[in-house]
Amino acid sequence: MSQDNRHQQRQQRLKEQVDARIAAATESRGILLVFTGNGKGKTTAALGTAMRAAGHGKHVGVIQFIKGEWPNGERNLLEPHGVEFHVMASGFTWETQNRETDYTACAGAWQQAQRMLNDPLFDLVILDELTYMVSFGYLPLETVLSALGSRPAQQSVIVTGRGCHRDIIALADTVSEMRPIKHAFDTGIKAQQGIDW
Repeated sequence: MSQDNRHQQRQQRLKEQVDARIAAATESRGILLVFTGNGKGKTTAALGTAMRAAGHGKHVGVIQFIKGEWPNGERNLLEPHGVEFHVMASGFTWETQNRETDYTACAGAWQQAQRMLNDPLFDLVILDELTYMVSFGYLPLETVLSALGSRPAQQSVIVTGRGCHRDIIALADTVSEMRPIKHAFDTGIKAQQGIDW
């Protein structure tokens, strides 16, 4: 048997497996995705999904916990295309070092998140760096689980951040863990606008 024939047979078996999985996927509903882990790219993956959804005419909302008021390339690109952004805007919690200020800022951002999570017009809601709000105790886990579990049936949600709580992972439909192998910052290379933020 020729190499071309063996390749064709392998690809045919693969096609049959893929076709069977596609045929078995019959449920249609929004999903909960989690992008977690210590590697770079969690927010980038979430906002790439926002770009994809907006490109298909979907209604997208983004809540950014932790982030500050510095220029945001993704926001600059997506907001003119109808993607709604709300940024906690207090900056990194390790910079503010003020629990009360962070708690108040988180409460305001969470109020916007709850509005989006209750609105069936939002096809996709991104809760960027939400995991920190739970692990720092700014948001009760049960409040977050309840909001995620009671959202409109066709609404998808992406949660990002390191150290995602196991109960959020258990609720999720898709979980991806970003794992660091190398990072330029570790060798003294500055974070770069347009690449890192």
